[in-house]
Amino acid sequence: MRIALGADHAGYSLKEHVRTYLEGLGHEVEDVGTHSDQSVDYPDFAALVGERVAEGQAQRGVLVCGAGIGMAIAANKVAGVRAANCFDPFTTHLARAHNDANVLALAGRILAPAFAESILQEFLETPFEGNRHANRVNKIKNLEGASSP
Repeated sequence: MRIALGADHAGYSLKEHVRTYLEGLGHEVEDVGTHSDQSVDYPDFAALVGERVAEGQAQRGVLVCGAGIGMAIAANKVAGVRAANCFDPFTTHLARAHNDANVLALAGRILAPAFAESILQEFLETPFEGNRHANRVNKIKNLEGASSP
């Protein structure tokens, strides 16, 4: 799978771990930055990852900031992105299965790297259930002006 990956300074350390983990699983990772712990603005990286996912250049996106909240809010401004800020495998499973989340936002200042791996695994392996959830996801797409599949 091709995955777009981005972080701000607060998420830099966990992003580096995530990149190594994803590459170790055989995924193609496009790391859009940041590439240090120097202060940057998270919306810039949320936009880069969101655009790659929305345009089909990546099948999924992963964003990391201090709490994951700002990244999720910013990424969700990109039409076609359904970003979820997840803190455990269960909520991640629901974000994929019920909401077809295509971007995962992680909390770099809260999550231990090994626990983040369990969240990533759920994000990558859980399919969208479709059925009754497809209608709901289409309603989300209509809210943003995106066309339905």
